[in-house]
Amino acid sequence: MKTKTTQTILSAAAAAALVFTATAHAVEKLNIYCWSEYIPQDVIDDFAKETGIKVSVENYASNEEMLAKLGAGGGSFDIIQPSEYVVEALVNEKLLRPLDKKAIPNLKNIDSKFLNMSFDPGNKYSVPFMAGTVGIVVNTDLVKEDIKSFSDVFKPANKGKIVALDDAREIISWALLSKGIPVNDVSDKNLEKAKGVLSDWIPLIKVYDSDSPKTALLNGDVAIGVVWGGEGAILLNENKKFRWVIPAEGTHLFIDSLAIPKTAKNFANAEKFMNYILQPEVSKKISEAFPYLNPNMEAVKLLTEEQRNNSASFPTAKEISKMETFKDIGERGSVIEEIVTSLKVE
Repeated sequence: MKTKTTQTILSAAAAAALVFTATAHAVEKLNIYCWSEYIPQDVIDDFAKETGIKVSVENYASNEEMLAKLGAGGGSFDIIQPSEYVVEALVNEKLLRPLDKKAIPNLKNIDSKFLNMSFDPGNKYSVPFMAGTVGIVVNTDLVKEDIKSFSDVFKPANKGKIVALDDAREIISWALLSKGIPVNDVSDKNLEKAKGVLSDWIPLIKVYDSDSPKTALLNGDVAIGVVWGGEGAILLNENKKFRWVIPAEGTHLFIDSLAIPKTAKNFANAEKFMNYILQPEVSKKISEAFPYLNPNMEAVKLLTEEQRNNSASFPTAKEISKMETFKDIGERGSVIEEIVTSLKVE
């Protein structure tokens, strides 16, 4: 779905990019740097078997962690999975390699509403991989209150019962939305309002987890979670006691894409991988393992009716209309990080 200002990290990455020249590489390899619990291992194995390309995978838990690694000279990565606002920032800093769309004919399988978005007009640099929402999961065996909003979650009665994403920008966005403020309107005045809200909310959180927030809910360590949609979908499939709620205030719609760093050595293999996972049958496998909002319309057709009706995987058009994507906010990211970090340690 973040620890350093995007602009600071990108400045370092821009310097690192000058050291590398993206040229064809004789060794058939592919180095993927991606979100944890997002690409099934059998998909990686099948691609390697089919193509003979040796694939290595390294995971990260936040966009800023990925950016920091790139900024430190991440010339070893051929594919990354940036979210929408990070694609925007990387494009602006000229740190992504333009795609050869002739090598990715399966791009035609992507639903048009996920193409040509504002963060990458014309999809010159990115291929939509997976989308999703941030919402609320409630264990109805343990919580009898009708939870409808972020404000309902963060009540004193729920202290010690909450798992939340360990993501400063997400956390700030919940507070902004509770005040009726758009998630990208991060002026000093608005952040001060959000800080006031979070000074009451943050002490109530028991667990921070962006990798697998469902775990604390499944184990019964907490009763309420503010989690990624794919995690919520797994919980709904696991036990009917879990209920999924799209916050009444609205929420974040994230778009995670595949992109090739300018420093990539095996860019042709990266495009082969992009085209491979855009095959409907392969994309269906990914949805089955990690049931997020799949932008591959041909893959969605292959899912069962039950899978398509999972409310955490596939929000309604009305629900989506109330969601916002994140924009690149540059140095404001460090301000957000400082606010959340300071409140956590109080």
